[in-house]
Amino acid sequence: MGRGTLRIYLGAAPGVGKTYAMLSEAHRRVERGTDCVVALVEHHDRPRTEVMLHGLEQVPRTEITYRSAVFTEMDVDAVLERAPAVALVDELAHTNVPGSRNAKRWQDVEELLKAGIDVISTVNIQHLESLGDVVESITGVRQQETVPDEVVRRADQIELVDMSPQALRRRMAHGNIYQPDKLDAALSNYFRPGNLTALRELALLWTADRVDEYLQQYRGEHNIRTTWQARERIVVGLTGGPEGRTLIRRASRMAAKGSGSEILAVYIARSDGLTSASPKELAVQRTLVEDVGGTFHHVIGDDIPAALLEFARGVNATQIVLGSSRRKTWQYIYGPGVGATVARESGPDLDVHIVTHEEVAKGRGLPIARGARLGRARIVSGWLVGVAGPVLLSLLLRSLENGPGLANDVLLFLFLTVAAALLGGLRPALASAAVGVMLLNYWFTPPTQTLTVQDPENFVAIVIFFAVAVAVSSVVDLAARRTHQAARLRAESEILSFLAGSVLRGETALDALLERVRETFAMESVALLERTSDVDPWTCAGSVGPAPVARPDDADVDMPVGDNMALALSGRVLPAEDRRVLGAFAAQAAVVLDRQRLVSEADRARRLAEGNRIRTALLAAVSHDLRTPLAGIKAAVSSLRSDDVAWSPEDEAELLEGIEDGADRLDHLVGNLLDMSRLQTGTVTPLIREIDLDEVVPMALGGVPEGSVDLDIPETLPMVAVDPGLLERVVANVVENAVKYSPGGERIVVAASALGERVELRVVDRGRGVPDEAKERIFEPFQRYGDAPRGAGVGLGLAVSRGFAEAMGGTLDAEDTPGGGLTMVLTLTAAPGRAQAGAALPAGATS
Repeated sequence: MGRGTLRIYLGAAPGVGKTYAMLSEAHRRVERGTDCVVALVEHHDRPRTEVMLHGLEQVPRTEITYRSAVFTEMDVDAVLERAPAVALVDELAHTNVPGSRNAKRWQDVEELLKAGIDVISTVNIQHLESLGDVVESITGVRQQETVPDEVVRRADQIELVDMSPQALRRRMAHGNIYQPDKLDAALSNYFRPGNLTALRELALLWTADRVDEYLQQYRGEHNIRTTWQARERIVVGLTGGPEGRTLIRRASRMAAKGSGSEILAVYIARSDGLTSASPKELAVQRTLVEDVGGTFHHVIGDDIPAALLEFARGVNATQIVLGSSRRKTWQYIYGPGVGATVARESGPDLDVHIVTHEEVAKGRGLPIARGARLGRARIVSGWLVGVAGPVLLSLLLRSLENGPGLANDVLLFLFLTVAAALLGGLRPALASAAVGVMLLNYWFTPPTQTLTVQDPENFVAIVIFFAVAVAVSSVVDLAARRTHQAARLRAESEILSFLAGSVLRGETALDALLERVRETFAMESVALLERTSDVDPWTCAGSVGPAPVARPDDADVDMPVGDNMALALSGRVLPAEDRRVLGAFAAQAAVVLDRQRLVSEADRARRLAEGNRIRTALLAAVSHDLRTPLAGIKAAVSSLRSDDVAWSPEDEAELLEGIEDGADRLDHLVGNLLDMSRLQTGTVTPLIREIDLDEVVPMALGGVPEGSVDLDIPETLPMVAVDPGLLERVVANVVENAVKYSPGGERIVVAASALGERVELRVVDRGRGVPDEAKERIFEPFQRYGDAPRGAGVGLGLAVSRGFAEAMGGTLDAEDTPGGGLTMVLTLTAAPGRAQAGAALPAGATS
C-alpha cells in the first residue's frame, strides 16, 4: 500500500475560513463517491462551520483523563480501523493531551499517511516553527503550539485561504469567530489591522516560496532553460572589484520597488585567470549582500558570460546587474567585455542593466592573464595569422619596388610567428615558422623563386630565423601554460578558502555544504553515500537537488571518501583537474557528517551523565530524606499498635497528627521527584489558557500557615496565558520555600504587577537572603542552601518551579529584598485579552 497524500489549507489567522474550506472540499468528494470521514474537526461553536459537518461521517473521539478533567482527542486506532480513503484532521499543530498516542497531532497524521489514507488538514502561518520569533515580534504573543516547517513543506498540496484584514475583522464583529465577551479584547490586541496585515504578508510570501519550489522542480524535470518571469529575481555579477558594493546597493533599490523580489549575487572564478578578485573585498561584499536580504553564490566557469547566463537561467532570474568595465580603452583589443557579451546573448527573457561607477576605465589593477585553454575564436585567429599572415606579407613585400632587405624581412616574418603564438598557441606558431622559412627562401633569398640558397650567410640567417621562431613560440606557449596553471591554482585556492571560511563561520550543515558543491560545479544533484561494509547496500547520508543517485555507479562523477563513503554528482562529467577541489569538498563533507554524529553522541552522553548525576542524588535523597518521614510514620503506627502502653486520647491524637504530617511530607517529596523526572524527560506539556492570577494564587496557599502571607493582586491586572495547574505548583513551592526560611512572625508578601506585555508575581521574604554567586545554584536539582536541616526536603522545589515556569514561557529568578531577604520573581506572559474585574481580592488581603 502506498503512502497517502496530504493536502493543507493554510491561513494567516484564525477565522479566515480554513476549516470551512476543508469541509466544503469534503462535501465535494463525498458527492463524487469518495469514502471521506471526519477524523477530527474543531468547529469552536461557529454556526456556519458546525452546519458543514452535517452529512459527513464522523469517527468518535477518544476520551483522556488528565488532572481530573476529561479531554477528547482524535482516535487514531479507530480511524485506522475504519480505513477511509480520505480523513479530515483539523489543526495540524495541535498538542495532544498527555497520555495520548502521540505528543503532536501532526504525528497522528503521519500514521494515517503511512497507512495509505489521504489526509486534509489545516494550519495557521503563525504555527510554523521557523516563524515563531517573527510572529512574536509582530503580535507580542509566542505561539506554544508549532509544527515543523518540513512537515508542511512535504504536503502534496498547499492551498492558501486568504482574507483581507478588514473582512476578517468584520466577521469577528458579527460574532462569526469568537463569543461576544471576547470580541473587544481580540479586536484590540491580536486582531489589530497591522498584525493581520503582517501575518497575511507572511502567509503569502511563504506560499510563494513553496510555489517557487514546485516551479523549479517542474522546470528541472522538463529541462526548461528559458526564464519564466513569475517573480523578480535580480542576479548581480561581481568581479571582486570595488564597484561590487555599488552594484549590490543598486540591485537592492531595484528589488525594493517590487514586493517579493530576490537578490542573488554571484562571483564566477574563471580558471584561465580572467579575474583579479580581492578575497577581502569579496568577504565585505558577501556581508553586504546578506545585510540587504540577498544570497551569495560562488561558481567556477571558464567562460564568464556563459557561466553568468547559465546561472541566471538556472535560478529563473529576470534581471542581471553588471558594472561598466574597468578596462582601459586599449584593453578592448582582447574582446568586447563581459557586459557587452552578456547583453548580446541574454535574449528577450533577461534584462541586463549596466551600472556606471567610479572605477570605470581605471584599469583592473592586474594584467589579464591569457591561459592555454583558448577559445575557438582565438585558435582560428592564431592559424590565420600564422598561415595566411606570411602569405599576405609576402605579397605586400613583393609589391614594393625596393624592399626593406632580407634582415628586415626576417624580422617581419618573426613578428607574425610571435603573434601567432600569442593568439593560438604553439602549433599555429610552428606552422607560421615553417611557412615563413619557405616563403623567405623562395621569394626573398637569392636566387629568388627557387629553394636553392646561394649565399651561405643567407642560409645561416634562414636557419637562425627558424630556430628563433621555434624557441620564441615554445617560450610563449610555456609561459601561457604556466599562467594557466597559476590561474587554475588561484581559482582552486579561492574555492578552498571559501570552504575553510564557511567552516570558521560555523556553516557546518551537511545540506549547506552539498548545496555549495552543486553550485560550484554546476551540477543537478549531489549526494553523500555511505555503507557499513563492501557487501551492504549504499544509504544516503544527505543530498541536494532533484533525483539524487542511490549508488556511486549511477553518478556522472563519484569521489570516494575512504572505503565506505562516496560523494556522487549528477549533471555532467567533470574534467580531471576539477577532481582535486572536489576531493577537498568530499573530505569536508565526511568531516561535517562525523562532526554532526559526534555532537549527537555528545548530547546523548551529556544527557546520560546528567541522568546518572540525578540518580546518584536521588539515591542519596531516598537514603535519608524519604526515609525520615517513613521512620516517623512507622514509629507512630508501632506505638499505636502496642498493647503495653495505654495511650490517652490526647496522645493518640498527637501520634495520628504525626502520621498525617509525615504522610504529607512524603507526598510532597514524591510529588517533587515525579515532577523533576517529567522535566528531565521533556514530558511536561502545558495546556495554556487565559486566566486571572487571583483565581490561582489563593489556591496555592493552602499548604502554608494561616496568616503568614499578605496578598497584593490589583484588580486591573491583565490576565495571563498559563497552565493553571503548573502555575499553582510553582507558586505553592516558592511560597512554601519562603515561609520555611522566614524568621518567626515575619509575613511573606505575594504581590503582582503588570510590566508591558508581561506580568510579574513577586514573593518577598525577610530571611537572611542568598549571595549573588549562589542565586543560580539554588535552582539546580538536589540543592539546599546553607544550614537547611536534613529532612526538610530533597532540594527540588525551586528546580521544579523554574522548570514549570519555563515550560509555560515564563521565567523564575531570585533577587535581593531591599533591607534583607530574598525575592523570587515569577514573570509570565500577559494574555492578549483585557483584565477581568470583579474577581480580584482586595489589596492587602491576608491568607
